[in-house]
Amino acid sequence: MTVPSDSPRIYPIRLYGDPVLRRKARPLQHTDTLTVPGFDPQTVRQVADTMLETMFEARGVGLAAPQVGLPVRMFVAVEYEDDEEENEGQDTPLKSRVLREFVMLNPVLSVLDKKKDRSYQEGCLSIPGIYEEGVSRARAIQVRYTDLDGVQRTIEADDYLARVFQHEADHLDGIFFLDRLPPEVTEDHRRDLLAMQRKAKQHLNDLTVLEGQRRQERGS
Repeated sequence: MTVPSDSPRIYPIRLYGDPVLRRKARPLQHTDTLTVPGFDPQTVRQVADTMLETMFEARGVGLAAPQVGLPVRMFVAVEYEDDEEENEGQDTPLKSRVLREFVMLNPVLSVLDKKKDRSYQEGCLSIPGIYEEGVSRARAIQVRYTDLDGVQRTIEADDYLARVFQHEADHLDGIFFLDRLPPEVTEDHRRDLLAMQRKAKQHLNDLTVLEGQRRQERGS
């Protein structure tokens, strides 16, 4: 099965236990051609567009490239017009609430406010159904990144948006938000995480079969 590269579609989100989520992602150029496993090669812009569609479908606020199987330093995120946490799980289209969309290539974060904030609840599209408070994040940060046109940009963010950027940047270094909490928190979710690991393994097996079929089709 191949998927046309000229229209948005939804990528499968990689789950906890998938090795790609623990790899340190590599830098990329805005002119690169990228291949999400199971899909045809695409431009960086096409991948970013589809990542945003995938994020909206999953009712998230951010999505990093490793979460769709691409070990490159890119993430997408959005700022909504009202409380992001209240949006989760609702049926209202999130696109109608978007104030700003962000696509960041090779982001570099620096702390502007050394005070830490633990008040927000965090979740992760790669760890569905698990939410925890207490993740320590900088209150205010600056992000230097490259946009889809290859232009170097800088943005400052505080509070919830700063947390979103820090969460997504962690994914580029193979870090989950659970890693920033005491080990017993992860242990509390052991059964659910084991189930996710089994699903992640099955997805990788399915991808192997799919790639084998595609090779046969190309060779016939």
